[in-house]
Amino acid sequence: MSQIAPSILAADFNCLGKQIAQLEACGVRILHVDVMDGMFVPSISFGMPLIASIRKHTNLFFDVHLMVQEPIRYISDFVECGADSVTVHAEACHDVGETLREISRHNIKCGIAINPETEVDVLFPYLELVDLVLVMSVHPGFGGQKFMKETLQKVDSLRRFQKEKGLCYNIEMDGGICVENAAEIISHGVDIAVAGTAVFIGDIQRNVKKMGEVIRNAS
Repeated sequence: MSQIAPSILAADFNCLGKQIAQLEACGVRILHVDVMDGMFVPSISFGMPLIASIRKHTNLFFDVHLMVQEPIRYISDFVECGADSVTVHAEACHDVGETLREISRHNIKCGIAINPETEVDVLFPYLELVDLVLVMSVHPGFGGQKFMKETLQKVDSLRRFQKEKGLCYNIEMDGGICVENAAEIISHGVDIAVAGTAVFIGDIQRNVKKMGEVIRNAS
């Protein structure tokens, strides 16, 4: 069954603990945590101290998405502060394979991501090393962007490759996902739909319930 992973990039940090509690009350199991360094992407978000702080107060699965240059430098730090999975960008790593192996050495889930302009076949040599593939459906670094429908072709390719090679990984999609397009996204085989503004703007519990119903019906 596909599921939603709210991205705290769109949360109100003045009441982040309360909002996370609301997500838990709705049955959310995954929290998507976007970390940006101002180098790989123009924006700067948050880092280890915030993750360690909220880790103390929730048992949600922390899906940490590193939009940082040479993320291998920080893997152990993010594991120590509470990451349950770490996803890195193929475009940001000098040695993609070694970075993925370093994540796996810490006995957490390992993911690889690509930007909209990156061809999906760049990922094929590494898919046997990962638990998760993240397809960006907007240009990373900013919330509230419009979903790029053409990126669904990558999901189709990843599903075909998975079947041909007998591999086991989840496909996650991030960027511009909302109630209006969630059903189509899930119908292409997306396992985890990351949503930021569609969850946190307005009534969180109502938003999660509405999107959850759409995702369940489409799964």
